[in-house]
Amino acid sequence: MQPSSVCVILIVIWVTNLFLLVQREEKQLEASLDALLSQVADLKNSLGSFIYKLENEYDRLTWPSVLDSFALLSGQLNTLNKVLKHEKTPLFRNQVIIPLVLSPDRDEDLMRQTEGRVPVFSHEVVPDHLRTKPDPEVEEQEKQLTTDAARIGADAAQKQIQSLNKMCSNLLEKISKEERESESGGLRPNKQTFNPADTNALVAAVAFGKGLSNWRPSGSSGPGQPGQPGAATILAGASGLQQVQMAGAPSQQQPMLSGVQMAQAGQPGKMPSGIKTNIKSASMHPYQRFMSRMEKEAAAVTPRDLTAAQSSSC
Repeated sequence: MQPSSVCVILIVIWVTNLFLLVQREEKQLEASLDALLSQVADLKNSLGSFIYKLENEYDRLTWPSVLDSFALLSGQLNTLNKVLKHEKTPLFRNQVIIPLVLSPDRDEDLMRQTEGRVPVFSHEVVPDHLRTKPDPEVEEQEKQLTTDAARIGADAAQKQIQSLNKMCSNLLEKISKEERESESGGLRPNKQTFNPADTNALVAAVAFGKGLSNWRPSGSSGPGQPGQPGAATILAGASGLQQVQMAGAPSQQQPMLSGVQMAQAGQPGKMPSGIKTNIKSASMHPYQRFMSRMEKEAAAVTPRDLTAAQSSSC
């Protein structure tokens, strides 16, 4: 066999292998793109539903449901990263996309594929949609941040990190303390420490004397009633006073006795005038006068007066 024939055969085999390799890579690329499009579609649907909840159901949206939505989005992003980092996924950065047709006219197929977001594929749209680098302004800001970060020394950066960690720790501790206090406060039953009926009765009794009973203490009744020692006590005091005077001044005993006897003779069945005056003064006890006045005021009390007195006392 001639060397030229061998070279031709080798070239044919190499081209065939290359073609098969390209076909295999194309199939692999298509499968990877399909999986990537599926994951992106799921992520887009989750984002759309979450945004719809935030815009239309914000009044009945709860924090646990928001956390569930964030957890779903985080899981889908992790799955998308796993698809991109899979060993069977080709490097998309090695693929080059070149726009073949640019037209300022409206493209219905492009509208349908992009769900109405891109109506035309013109020179103004292509740089934004096919850009592989950030915008020039973003690149400039990133460079500025990188330069500022490089100026900070290692010691200063470590101090700032420690200070920030300390602030975060204090903030987390305060938040945990507030959560514990709120939980303990919610577990304690809110018992009422007062009785409104008793409070109203106490205010009415103090302000207007309502509900006080007309009770007479012993020794406050008038003379002439049996079983009440008011007059007997006064009489006993008067007798003791007469006995002391009789013992201290015997020369005046007879005139005093004669005066008493003359008074008794002139008004039979009655006590002397001095003792009689004392008994009359004891017949109306100050507490009885207070109770009668309180009863009159309590009878004139209205519910409006009771409410006003309770509010003023509180």
